[in-house]
Amino acid sequence: MFWRMIRRTIVRQKSKMLMIAFTVTLGVSLSTAMMNVMLGIGDKVNRELKVYGANIVVRHKEAALMNDLYGLSEGAGVTDKFLREEDVLKVKTIFWGFNIVDFAPFLEGSVRVDGVGPEGAEVPLVGSWVQKHAVLPTGETLDTGLRPLRNWWQIDLKGEWLGEEDDGFVMVGSLLAGRNDVSLGDTLTLRHGDRAREVVVKGIYTDGGTGDEQVVGTLRMVQELLGLPEKISRMEVSAITTPDNELARRAAQDPQSLNPTDYETWYCTAYVSAICHQIQEVVRDGVAKPVRQVAESEGTILNKTTFLMTLITILSAIGSALAISNLITASVIERSQELGLLKALGALNAQIILFVLTEVMLIGFAGGVAGYFLGIGFAQVIGRTVFGSGIEIAQMVIPIVSAILFFVVLFGSVPAIRYLLKLKPTEVLHGK
Repeated sequence: MFWRMIRRTIVRQKSKMLMIAFTVTLGVSLSTAMMNVMLGIGDKVNRELKVYGANIVVRHKEAALMNDLYGLSEGAGVTDKFLREEDVLKVKTIFWGFNIVDFAPFLEGSVRVDGVGPEGAEVPLVGSWVQKHAVLPTGETLDTGLRPLRNWWQIDLKGEWLGEEDDGFVMVGSLLAGRNDVSLGDTLTLRHGDRAREVVVKGIYTDGGTGDEQVVGTLRMVQELLGLPEKISRMEVSAITTPDNELARRAAQDPQSLNPTDYETWYCTAYVSAICHQIQEVVRDGVAKPVRQVAESEGTILNKTTFLMTLITILSAIGSALAISNLITASVIERSQELGLLKALGALNAQIILFVLTEVMLIGFAGGVAGYFLGIGFAQVIGRTVFGSGIEIAQMVIPIVSAILFFVVLFGSVPAIRYLLKLKPTEVLHGK
């Protein structure tokens, strides 16, 4: 009898029930989409923010000390201590190696360039893996280098980036090239001490900063010219990180101050300080430090984006509850004589409330299922429109959405329940 009454009520009031289901579908679809995007957005936002460049710099510990104390750049003339090129690929072997998306070594020095600048003047020279196809100790291969780390550089239309084997070519900063009439295809003679090297200008780039006054060559060529085989001044690393919290800030000051549980939690979370610590474990004599302007910007933007998604989810739930409340109350008022008759025949308030809630929950469940799948579609549209790739579906969204649906329907039913508790059979049966 109970289920027959529910079935007949749903059929008789199908227009209102469809409206309730439609309202639930919209609310659940928006909540599902926002939560899937929120849970899957971290890596995508971090990848989008890589336009800011590397967020970790690794130097030799003595060069880092000179930089911290006196603001002096690392390399020849400041300290004779350098990192080893063979240690560069080890950064991909750390616990969070998968989160390291790009990296490149750098060797910096100064050279004289015939015909460029005043007689005897030196020009900054930077050597790097501009484009590198590397084989990791694990046997895996990857492509990395300066090009992905400097993706904001604008190359002259007829120029090109240096290739992995372009030891006889260089790229020249736009300011340096403009002041000295250096053009594509020009042959430059680079001199350092008694060493000299002829190179051809393959590209002129615009950095927007001090890089516009530098000459960039392959790491191997610069090492040979400076007489520093297998040596590098520093390493830049671009890693996907988790925004810092109180634990990360404590660990950044002194990891040894953490108790074993906190240390394990910190070490196994992709905080920038944890990744720096792990890099130092594999790079001999290296000190890894975050580029705070970049790392904190990434964390701030990600936190604000997550907050926005959460706020939209909460507001959509509140809006759905209000809409459902109006629809359920209207349905109950329309059926007040039927419900009053049930009371007059001896039905208890709890039984009538259970009857109404069961109806609403069944309709809400149907709308929730439709809304979940619709929300997954919305999430994919958002992912492909904003980030150019799909959003990974998070299974944990299902219980969260189910809980939201339950409480939305329950709170939306509160006004109707209050009306039922005040309903007097004698009044409604007499048409009052």
